[in-house]
Amino acid sequence: MIIRTANIKDISSIQEIYNEAIRNTNATFDTKEKSIDEIKDWFNSHGLKNPIIIAKEKDNIIGWASLNKYDEKKAYSDTTELSLYVKSDFQSKGIGKKLMENILSEGKKAGVHVVLARVTAGNKISSHLHKSFGFEKIGTLKEVGKKFGKILNVHIYEKILK
Repeated sequence: MIIRTANIKDISSIQEIYNEAIRNTNATFDTKEKSIDEIKDWFNSHGLKNPIIIAKEKDNIIGWASLNKYDEKKAYSDTTELSLYVKSDFQSKGIGKKLMENILSEGKKAGVHVVLARVTAGNKISSHLHKSFGFEKIGTLKEVGKKFGKILNVHIYEKILK
């Protein structure tokens, strides 16, 4: 498996993985699949402090991670929000762990100070992954999302990069 910085040629695979999560999970609260143009706009909104990486096996992109702008306000410029998705057929094989390790390293190199993550309550695998990398659960947003007919809580995790 290769982990590398994503490039514009990767956006259709990123779109495929993300849309799979939209359709089948509550890991994202998006409810409508993203078009290629929406993914391209998202991709182009990332800069040096907001890297996007992919995991590739042979010629197949099997996962991706990104550090996204947390807020447009200047005071938040060293704070990011993590996204990480692995294609369903490749989950529970250590790919998320490798992506997490690499995206945090890239964030540290880029001068990111704080990484935040929103994890839907009940997502034990994601909660465990975040905790294993030193993220601390700092709060719960109660009943903030609704997907697949269920009202959902979201836990906020934080990691201060040193």
